[in-house]
Amino acid sequence: MSFRPPRSFSDRPNSAFSPLEYELASERADALGRQGRKVEAALAKLAASTKNDNRTADREGLLNDASEAVWALFIQREICGLRNNRDLVTRYGIPGEVLARVGAIRR
Repeated sequence: MSFRPPRSFSDRPNSAFSPLEYELASERADALGRQGRKVEAALAKLAASTKNDNRTADREGLLNDASEAVWALFIQREICGLRNNRDLVTRYGIPGEVLARVGAIRR
């Protein structure tokens, strides 16, 4: 009969990521970065339309696109364990009219 000591007595620490955990964390970070770039692009389009003083249905569409991108970023951050979005609003300079539409369902 062989004796195997408990894992708590092992010389190697168990704090290292397994390959699967590492891959999942990498994918979460990549998705967060992609969504951040989408928010930046949507807010840039919205700012460009504001400079042109375009108050038509195009602006409504840009507001909707920006709010959907921001909402998706909020959700992605929550998946990553980041629950406070106040710093995000400041960092990206998200306008109040976009934040007012975040999470609204359009028909």
